[in-house]
Amino acid sequence: MRKTYKLYVGGAFPRSESGRSYVVNDAKGKFLANASWASRKDARDAVVAARKAFGGWSAKTAYNRGQILYRIAEVMEGRHEQFSAEVAASEGITIAKARALVDASIDRWVWYAGWTDKIAQIVGSSNPVAGPYFNFSLPEPSGVIALLAPQDSSLLGLTSVIAPVIASGNTVVVVTSFERPLPAVTLGEVMATSDLPGGVVNLLTGSASEIAPWLASHTDVNGIDLAGINDTIEARELEGSAAENLKRVRRPGDEDWTADPGTSRLTQFLETKTVWHPIGI
Repeated sequence: MRKTYKLYVGGAFPRSESGRSYVVNDAKGKFLANASWASRKDARDAVVAARKAFGGWSAKTAYNRGQILYRIAEVMEGRHEQFSAEVAASEGITIAKARALVDASIDRWVWYAGWTDKIAQIVGSSNPVAGPYFNFSLPEPSGVIALLAPQDSSLLGLTSVIAPVIASGNTVVVVTSFERPLPAVTLGEVMATSDLPGGVVNLLTGSASEIAPWLASHTDVNGIDLAGINDTIEARELEGSAAENLKRVRRPGDEDWTADPGTSRLTQFLETKTVWHPIGI
């Protein structure tokens, strides 16, 4: 029986509002499954779910967020073979290489889980001022972030754009790889059973070219990562749309997803709050 995978929005698995779906083939052109083709209405629902979840997620302690990210890694480990088979079929690589990429993806969740309670120490500061005041700066999450996932790296690249953004307290709407969406759908199933509150991560399968312009111009989206946009002209158009409502934008680049990720994605979508407080009060 041909299976049609659903979207992951607000902690649930709805069908696309449009009723559309598309065929997903493996790297050799063999049929794998059908995937829902998300519409603008689905994207709007995802933004609403992400905004609703933002208050609770950003208010959790950094340590608690780290525990939840670590739990995602644990549940992924239990579905290692399924992820490996999907990555191998999607990317046209051997099962041994696919297992290595799944291992790297799990390790990346653990790595970012360890960063959750350290971000404030690295980015924040106590500032010397002239006067009887305490002055300090603290990082705060920006809000709802749209992530256009890498098209070629179906799991490791996907993990590398989601994990750091939610680790710092943001919520996300993710447009997955169009040709390689199955690992993303399985990741959604993992998240649904990993103590991650519904709406923190929302996964849309379908065309980024169709959904991205709407996300870039949406005033309730606070930032956008263009990792999955390979066309320079399209990227510039999205940057222009995002600039009209003052979004933070991360431009696409030649990413090596297997390399040390560094901290740039942890801090890209953070705001800095500086507080002045009189001494003795």
